[in-house]
Amino acid sequence: MNKTEMIEKVAKKTGMTMKNTRAAVEAIFSTSPKEGIIANEVAAGRRVQITGFGTFVQRKRKKRKGRNPQTGETITIAATKFPAFVAGKALKSRVAK
Repeated sequence: MNKTEMIEKVAKKTGMTMKNTRAAVEAIFSTSPKEGIIANEVAAGRRVQITGFGTFVQRKRKKRKGRNPQTGETITIAATKFPAFVAGKALKSRVAK
């Protein structure tokens, strides 16, 4: 399912107009700066917990040694932050059926 299909299904299920549904979905899931609620919260280092569904968090990866595959030279890979999702118990059990 892509975002457009999600918007259509949410509009049909809730009876909202496509325009209002699109605005709501974009407000939650957009990755554009200062638009998407989830992306903004995770980028700021805060958790977004949706009970039963899951939690969006920011994780950190320490700097580490790597190897350039072309030259075989040892390089240092910088520390990074990345988004992660941890599925909730209800979602896990629903998918496992």
